[in-house]
Amino acid sequence: MKHKISFYPVYLALAGFMILFAAGCKKDKDDAPDSDTSSAAENAAMDAAFDDVSGISDEAADGSLSSYRSADAQKVMTSCAVITLDTLVVPHRITVDFGTSNCLGQDGNYRRGKIYIDFLGGYRDSGSVHTISFDNYFVNDNQLLGTKSVTNNGRNASGNLSYTVQVNGSILWSAGFGGGTSSITSNRTRVWTQGETTMAWNDDVYRITGSSNGITRNGTNYILQITSALKKEIGFRHFTEGVIDFTPGSRATRTIDFSHLNGARDNLARVTINGVTFTIQL
Repeated sequence: MKHKISFYPVYLALAGFMILFAAGCKKDKDDAPDSDTSSAAENAAMDAAFDDVSGISDEAADGSLSSYRSADAQKVMTSCAVITLDTLVVPHRITVDFGTSNCLGQDGNYRRGKIYIDFLGGYRDSGSVHTISFDNYFVNDNQLLGTKSVTNNGRNASGNLSYTVQVNGSILWSAGFGGGTSSITSNRTRVWTQGETTMAWNDDVYRITGSSNGITRNGTNYILQITSALKKEIGFRHFTEGVIDFTPGSRATRTIDFSHLNGARDNLARVTINGVTFTIQL
């Protein structure tokens, strides 16, 4: 059995979402007002950034406690990420320190600053709570602020481990990404449906439900609701099933469907606005 003491592992393509974010911002200027995807793309970039932190936390708990090195393309750390474990404090703390200068990860993203993971109990232990916080932590010069917590709810009626994942955070975007601040408050449930009994990470599968809300950097309030459970296969970068409704302010809801378009796993999703559907690349 796996012995995991940290978070739900997600290896989303953060750089890909940032590209989508940039493309969405361009649509704000070029397209008709009710066909742009900028707010949805901005939210996707925020989700990716905070999920990315969960993947790093898992690597920290699973790897060396001095200087984590990996040539695995699914992992993000390099030798400049120094990891320490302090079991004398309560709760216990893992510190991931990328240093004060940008460090290039295996995924092509630059990071600097520290991530703290405070925990009591293992990832599998019912009632355990793990909390992530930041100290001058930047990804591609964008600063993450706030906290992310994961609570083990025990097993559901189907016998699968269930987790409550809450994010209360914000991102200060660098000038290269247009500047400004975005915020997010998220409350989701993640159910571990496959891969629990093996030692490998990349066979794990989670089903995700829940909602979030926040404010985009241009001051627009938004709400997001998962209407069909998202499927996250840890061995693949993108969601492979599921539907979300994203509503920015008083504008039309953007429905995003992550199901495969060609029967195989891909990096595409379908967005429907006012009955018109088009395909985006994640």
